[in-house]
Amino acid sequence: MIVTSAQLRLLHVSDVHATESGALYGEIDTLSRLADVAEYARAQELNVDGVVITGDLIQRGNQGAYPLVDEACRNIEATLGVPVMTVLGNHDDPEAATKLRGHEAGHTGVTQVCGTRIVRLNSQTRELGEEQLDWLSNLLSTPSERGTVIALHHPPAASHMPVLRKQGLRDARAFMRVIDGSDVRAVLTGHFHHSQSAVIRGIPVFTAPALSYHQVMHAGPTHVSGHNAAWFSLVQLSPHGVQSTPIELSPGAPVFTQVATGA
Repeated sequence: MIVTSAQLRLLHVSDVHATESGALYGEIDTLSRLADVAEYARAQELNVDGVVITGDLIQRGNQGAYPLVDEACRNIEATLGVPVMTVLGNHDDPEAATKLRGHEAGHTGVTQVCGTRIVRLNSQTRELGEEQLDWLSNLLSTPSERGTVIALHHPPAASHMPVLRKQGLRDARAFMRVIDGSDVRAVLTGHFHHSQSAVIRGIPVFTAPALSYHQVMHAGPTHVSGHNAAWFSLVQLSPHGVQSTPIELSPGAPVFTQVATGA
């Protein structure tokens, strides 16, 4: 039997890299892409319950873009009628980011969505640290009704790209020890600008591709290459499992389109 019913659907967006000018590298309007993701979800009737944005909300040095990001998030909420939850990445500025709703008093938090606990962690420095891990451990000591999803920027799993292999979460082992045996059903991350899935200690870890630019895997062992392509993911949790599907926002021209006949 194929299980298709979802008890929770999340849009997983990452690495917005918004700029004060509105154009990353002079040509990429990432704030418009946030609006396009919401419109895509509405038009395709994805029926999502929330949106999680896993860091690098701005391009480094563009602190003035936070009000624009905040406005974009509010517009997504208005379009889809669901909460938008954000975490910080290494490009973000912790002090300037207090202008964002949900970050006024700090950059961690908990939101209940359809009985699932969404936990936001701050890995802006590439590590969580003992204080944050202790907080998380205490939180997870009480299970949530339908489990927990954790969102942070840096993946606890290494990238397959040689130049990114050591750019994940520094205290990944300590983090995974804390969530091992808990009600955590998935960990959502970003940072690598390419999609990646892993299972660590039985817990799925989904790294979303980037909304701003896509990092190709064949740039060579000493280079990175960012391509103008916008991606996000659809994460679905059901009583039987969890899955993540990367979606390209503006794919190339179709080679065919026809009515599906079923299987």
